[in-house]
Amino acid sequence: MHQGKKRTGKNTAGRAARFWGLLLTAALLVSGCGTSGEGQSSEEEPQESTAVRESAGEQLQEPETDQAEETAVGEAVEGVPLHTDYVTEEMYERATSFKQGDLTRLAAVMRKAQAGEDITVGVIGGSITEGYSASNREKNSYAYHMYEWWQERFPDITVNYVNAGIGGTSSYLGVHRVQQDLLDYDPDFAIVEFSVNDGNTNFYKMTYDNLLRRILLDENETALMLLFTTQENGTNAQVNDALLGFGYELPMVSYGNAVLPSIEAGEFTWKDISPDNIHPNDRGHAIIGELLYMYLNDVYARLDEIPEEVTPFTAEAQTKERYMNGQILDSQNLEPVSLGSFAEKQVNWYFPNNWHTEEGDEPIVFEIEAASIGLIYQRTTDGSYGQFDIYIDGECVRTLDGNFEDGWGSATETVELYTSEEAAVHTIEIRKNPNSTGDQFTIVGWLVS
Repeated sequence: MHQGKKRTGKNTAGRAARFWGLLLTAALLVSGCGTSGEGQSSEEEPQESTAVRESAGEQLQEPETDQAEETAVGEAVEGVPLHTDYVTEEMYERATSFKQGDLTRLAAVMRKAQAGEDITVGVIGGSITEGYSASNREKNSYAYHMYEWWQERFPDITVNYVNAGIGGTSSYLGVHRVQQDLLDYDPDFAIVEFSVNDGNTNFYKMTYDNLLRRILLDENETALMLLFTTQENGTNAQVNDALLGFGYELPMVSYGNAVLPSIEAGEFTWKDISPDNIHPNDRGHAIIGELLYMYLNDVYARLDEIPEEVTPFTAEAQTKERYMNGQILDSQNLEPVSLGSFAEKQVNWYFPNNWHTEEGDEPIVFEIEAASIGLIYQRTTDGSYGQFDIYIDGECVRTLDGNFEDGWGSATETVELYTSEEAAVHTIEIRKNPNSTGDQFTIVGWLVS
């Protein structure tokens, strides 16, 4: 959901102690054809992915709990109430135990709002950011709670709200879509949340780093905050992400640091905050929202202590700047050399300008100029989709499986197919594998940089 105005003027709207010792220490310190591959970087050896498959099932209500309500922390700032009483002082301290970072951008947004100027706040991330498993994805998501803080704190201005959360997506796709989905709305304040969809690998460290840099280097000088969510077993990319956050002196909040030690201590259970092993329910979203409320209240209360001059962002990249000009090419801005058996057809709801084939008898051919090339493609559970080979400059580099018959549901998958140091024109051909089990295949879009 997007509200507000685009830059273009177009409107759119148990957990073991040793594990936590390592995680909290990090927080405080600072394939070829015939092989089906999903999400692997061409630069890395295949490894187990921690990227999350987002469920598209029924929204669940908040489970009932017999747990006593936790004590709320702090007081409301001049009439802005705390939304829940789920967060204890210890939870908040753990969630914000990172080095403070530079707050001049965030303070500047608050001063802008104080002066009566309208602002825009936004989020980008996966299904948690989208609001999946909240009883109302729009109004009960953590992102909306964050928006409410700004609107309640500054009731005399218009606070525009941009939610660029898309389930099942990682920072690899995020860095290619951040311009059109977030930055074109000129956000004054933004939160990035990809810690459960990214693997804790060098590939995702680079895509996340490039995503942060695209936001930080944007002409709007967006105040950026990092949010680290978690799976039930503690799996996420927080270590990599927090190290990047330290390097750029960014504000950071960890939901995992807040809730997992409390669950370990028996204060409440994971089922109290989530209907599955990943997605927060209303209470889980409220906890994240409360952590953000408290953090923003703390900064607002200390505005007089924070310099008015915004610190310029001059930090060097912490990884390769491979995706800094990344974009998505689809049937609206890329014309194939030959359509073959494919035709333009909307299959994906989020990315509607697709190419689809029902039989795959003739290959589709593209010419793309880029240094790095990735593909977004569709996977389905009905058994009608098959295995298709990807040829780049005459060489078969990967076989992609559109069949997800034993999976949890239809999914959008992303995979990097080619990367080099210099841009060049490449001929790309997608043809059905001779041993394909199905005939259909959907190209959602190309990720190029």
